Amino acid sequence: METCYEPGVVTENLGIVEEKIQNACKRSGRKREDVTLIAVSKTKPAAMIREAYDAGIRVFGENKVQELTEKYEELPSDIRWHMIGHLQRNKVKYIVDKAELIHSVDSLRLLETIDREAAKKQVTAKVLLEVNMAKEDTKFGLMPEDVMGFIDKVPEFKNVTVEGLMTIAPNTDDPEKNRQFFSALRKLSVDIADKNIDNIHMGVLSMGMTNDYEVAIEEGATMVRVGTGIFGKRNYALDKNTR
Repeated sequence: METCYEPGVVTENLGIVEEKIQNACKRSGRKREDVTLIAVSKTKPAAMIREAYDAGIRVFGENKVQELTEKYEELPSDIRWHMIGHLQRNKVKYIVDKAELIHSVDSLRLLETIDREAAKKQVTAKVLLEVNMAKEDTKFGLMPEDVMGFIDKVPEFKNVTVEGLMTIAPNTDDPEKNRQFFSALRKLSVDIADKNIDNIHMGVLSMGMTNDYEVAIEEGATMVRVGTGIFGKRNYALDKNTR
């Protein structure tokens, strides 16, 4: 997984991202500590992750189970790994006790599998419900209108807690176009919180990526997932080989 890169670039990019996060927080009257930066390290070599780690980053996001488990063993033990990609049920057992948070729960069958594997490992799995706010055919996630019915079934699962919601907004050059989706996800989380359901907390809103995380913060994001903005463009050849 090691590839050549220019040392110092990650640190420089992190400085730019941090400044943008701080400015977005100021614009929206929020505290900087209310927003967690997740450095999306998919396909990136350990050397780049270590540079981000040395710059103070402790939360990293991975899309593939194999990558997460390999990096979990290789890199510092105080890193908090988040599973942000689509999760297949047959791979849950490999990461249920390694991922601090699973962002991509989009079916009751997946939630049931996470619950069962968490019980085996004697852990409580923390998850987010992925919502396809823009209703894109190419993306995973629950349809917004199906979320309320879904959460009514969550208390059946005793080894899982739903910590909030996640969405992947459309890929666009104009981040303002995604503001509507971030705002709608925040409103949905408020409606869910008002129901006071066991095993469900709405403290986390994972939304916003490299192109639109500033708008997401302005609309209430508590976690932003930034990959390209920190590490540079993705290695698609490697990504294909790790599916």
